[in-house]
Amino acid sequence: MKLEVNKCLEILRKGGLILYPTDTVWGIGCDATVDSAIKKVFKLKQRSDSKALISIVSSYDQLKKITNITKEISFEKPTTVIYNNVKGISNLAISEDGTAAVRIVNDNFCQQLLSRFNKPIISTSANISKEDTPSCFNDINQKIIDGVDYVVNLRKDEIMNKSSSIIKFEKSGNITIIRK
Repeated sequence: MKLEVNKCLEILRKGGLILYPTDTVWGIGCDATVDSAIKKVFKLKQRSDSKALISIVSSYDQLKKITNITKEISFEKPTTVIYNNVKGISNLAISEDGTAAVRIVNDNFCQQLLSRFNKPIISTSANISKEDTPSCFNDINQKIIDGVDYVVNLRKDEIMNKSSSIIKFEKSGNITIIRK
């Protein structure tokens, strides 16, 4: 695993794209602070840049650096939270309303990668826009595989079909459930 983390760090630091397993599904990732890298993701996915992307972090401490969250909240399953007033990531990862989706990952590989990278990473499903999210590595469109700079060589036989829940912290203090 150390070799895979090191290779991903090399690619991310150069503004490249990685294809990697997460705590939910296979994802396309890049440095969430670099506009040119995020533009590559939109192009590869054939996705409008008006749709914001999810970023992942390794810990509550990393989350505090980019959000205005003041207390730790834990969830039973992987949960992406849409926060207001996110800072420290590219504007391309932030919606027009100033919100951004962020998830603390609970995956050993991602934890190690994010801890060493020490910045958020984009995590968007490894599919062309409007195609189904692949449930395993073998279901990933070859255009995606060919379009990234590095494919992580871990968990390729694992079935992964559990997208995260998505909730939104409203400015009013209410919580809206977007996807269970």
